[in-house]
Amino acid sequence: MLNADDRHQITQALALHAYVSDEDQLDRLDELFVPDAVYDMSRVGMGAFEGVEAIRAAAAGLRASGHAPTAHFVTNVVIDEHDAGTAAVRSRGLMIMHDGELRAVTYDDTFRLHDGRWRIGRRLITPLHPASGG
Repeated sequence: MLNADDRHQITQALALHAYVSDEDQLDRLDELFVPDAVYDMSRVGMGAFEGVEAIRAAAAGLRASGHAPTAHFVTNVVIDEHDAGTAAVRSRGLMIMHDGELRAVTYDDTFRLHDGRWRIGRRLITPLHPASGG
């Protein structure tokens, strides 16, 4: 059963991910992800990346292109235990894009205990689209 410390570690990792991304601290990604993590951005048209080094390279490439978000915000965190050592975490992300546009996504994460710390094992990003007007 997840205890308060487990939940704290998970929410801290979600928050830290935003700062690591926004402050270009990509050398810290191994603090957030298990070594064989999958970062799946296929629903936003950017593919899926397996392993911390591939995730780091994709993030660096996005930043170098000038299209990376300038700020990430994580909210509405819901944590459910799967099995001992894994947790399903769903949250919402708001991003201020390089051009000032605001975008929203859902993060579906699987966290795993790795070396005694909760880290992201899989992240699936799904964009939220505004309802069509009528």
